[in-house]
Amino acid sequence: MDTGPGSALGSHKKRIAQVVAAVVALVLLLLVMLGWWWSREPDLLDTDSVLAAYPDSGEITGVRTTATLIAVTETLLHKRGGYLSNDRFPPGVWLDNIPNWEFGVLTQVRDLSKAMRDRFSRSQSQSTEDPDLALAEPRFNFDNDSWILPDTESEYRTGLKHLGGYLGRLADDDQYNAQFYARADNLNFWLSTVESRLGSLSQRLSASVGQRRLNTDLAGESASKQSTRSPGEIAVKTPWNELDDVFYEARGTAWALIHILRAMEVDFASVLEKKNAKVSLQQIIRELEGTQEPLGSPMILNGSGFGFLANHSLTMASYISRANAAIIDLRELLAQG
Repeated sequence: MDTGPGSALGSHKKRIAQVVAAVVALVLLLLVMLGWWWSREPDLLDTDSVLAAYPDSGEITGVRTTATLIAVTETLLHKRGGYLSNDRFPPGVWLDNIPNWEFGVLTQVRDLSKAMRDRFSRSQSQSTEDPDLALAEPRFNFDNDSWILPDTESEYRTGLKHLGGYLGRLADDDQYNAQFYARADNLNFWLSTVESRLGSLSQRLSASVGQRRLNTDLAGESASKQSTRSPGEIAVKTPWNELDDVFYEARGTAWALIHILRAMEVDFASVLEKKNAKVSLQQIIRELEGTQEPLGSPMILNGSGFGFLANHSLTMASYISRANAAIIDLRELLAQG
């Protein structure tokens, strides 16, 4: 048996390699576990708890909607793992479901902040825009995956700061330099944006199984034109590696809309009652709540429409489509005199 210095040195190197391999395996295991923990979506928020900081102002029109927008954005930044869309290191850089969920939430934050700046806070098109909302809205439209100089989180926190400034003035009855106009036309304006967002998501989700669609771009207008010609029938299919991306973007969109619509149900109560449209808004919320059911599978399945395996995208599309149809009905009610 060789017991010389060379053998001892080789044995020592082998032990070092084993220790290094064990440490690397342990680190990878911890990162995988941390990534799994970060991948859990936030639960629905208690809509009444968002008013905890404004106990005497909850009945002021617009306070609930603004406070909800702030709470939704803060959840986006401070949930498990924080904001992940701009992560450049493990395990965040390996994850894609939650970043797509974040983008769905962010889209609704952007749309509502724009509606608040352009419509909800202004009495008419020629009125002056609110100074805080004018500064908040472009901050939320900053690049969603910027890592540094500046990082995305700092821009969104600045937007939150300005939203808080608007809310503070809105909640103070002694100040008259902030307003929120809960009018039917304003609500209809914001819902038109939501309708287009959900319509697009529904189409992308439905395309998980592949479809051949007739071109209806110019339907209903004989004199209409478009810049370039397009075929009368096109094949549409979401790539297999984007199925879970679209699914989680839709799930994040629905999560944010549930909170915003619950707040608007209170702030626009008089408008909805006059139009006899409160139950229509509640039906939209009910459909969107169905999108938040726990996922009983470790991955997004893509079975055919009537196949043996489930198709989670088609199930999500069903909820989104029904919510969108209810929004169309609600907009028609709001447009009536």
